Amino acid sequence: MKKIAIIGAGGFGREVKMLIDQINAVGNKYQFIGYYDDGKEKGTLINGFPVLGKVADLNNVSEEIAVALALGNPAYKKNVVALINNSKITYETLIHPSVLIGNDAVSIGKGTVICAGNIITCNIMIKDYVTINLACTIGHDTILESYVSLMPAVNVSGEVVIEEAVYVGTGAKIINQVSVGKNTTIGAGAVVSKSLPENCTAVGIPAKPIKFHS
Repeated sequence: MKKIAIIGAGGFGREVKMLIDQINAVGNKYQFIGYYDDGKEKGTLINGFPVLGKVADLNNVSEEIAVALALGNPAYKKNVVALINNSKITYETLIHPSVLIGNDAVSIGKGTVICAGNIITCNIMIKDYVTINLACTIGHDTILESYVSLMPAVNVSGEVVIEEAVYVGTGAKIINQVSVGKNTTIGAGAVVSKSLPENCTAVGIPAKPIKFHS
């Protein structure tokens, strides 16, 4: 079995541990060894499993270990990936056994985590380090660029482009044939009916930018 650790020991980290358990219930694939988290003391037990150290400690690991990113914040994910330069560390793609994925032209990049209850149809490109939380739907001809995070129950219609490091809040809906610019945050429950620029926070029905950031 492949040794695997989770980066992030918060609530989502515990949910990703559950995801690993459910993958193993189908066929033993992973040996879970613990968590890496900058906000918790080494040796702290999380549901019986230890915090093994801070993220930077992964650069000192001498054995091959897969890691799963349990981080919802796109900027945190980018920072973690930039920090780790150890060739022994690989980023695992985790897909819950319940996820429905079409057979036609679907690609999923490294380090992506797809939780239970998702539906991913056809002609979809999901790039690296993407987080798709519980019960989302992603329609045809959609692109999710690297570091995107979709929170639970997000609906993405067809022919949508979500650029790098976008965060989409719980229950948001993105209507077909729109784009969302990089580094943008979409608030929970928003309905995106027109394309959004990069580097903004957008909320409401329909979603409109309420502030911009660099």
